[in-house]
Amino acid sequence: MKTKAGILILSDKGARGERQDLCTDILRTHLEKNDYTVSDARILPDDYDGIVAALQEMAEHCALLLTSGGTGLSPRDNTPEATMAVATKSVPGIAEAMRAYSMQFTDRAMLSRACAVIRNRTLIINLPGSPKALEETLAFILPPVKHGVEILLEQDADCARTGDTKSQSHEGGTL
Repeated sequence: MKTKAGILILSDKGARGERQDLCTDILRTHLEKNDYTVSDARILPDDYDGIVAALQEMAEHCALLLTSGGTGLSPRDNTPEATMAVATKSVPGIAEAMRAYSMQFTDRAMLSRACAVIRNRTLIINLPGSPKALEETLAFILPPVKHGVEILLEQDADCARTGDTKSQSHEGGTL
């Protein structure tokens, strides 16, 4: 059985139909390639209360919930704050890794306020709103995230590294 995932696009213009949504298809394609089934996909404006409500509702039936957009410095960018409001735990390493990885493509990656959290048994990750940045970031994070979701769902309790892949090994000792 495939793991259920949700997609939440945050864009004022996208929600009003003034901008074509290119991110949902990118997210869906990457999720399906990584053995997820998309059970819910929505486009909402950058409204804090609306984002909080959607995250709470979607987390009830998704093991992985990916947001796209609303992580910059604009006064209307509310995604990280709304995400933190629904969190039961923080997972800072995911957002830190995304920013570090993205710096090789653009120094503007340092302006991202994206975060990653757990809400009960759902992993919620804020992703870029740019289709190009989204594509690059998803290819990087989804393999290790899959393992994290399996642990969260108690499908894999083994966190030990075997050293046989880059994602499992670290030269110089343990992390």
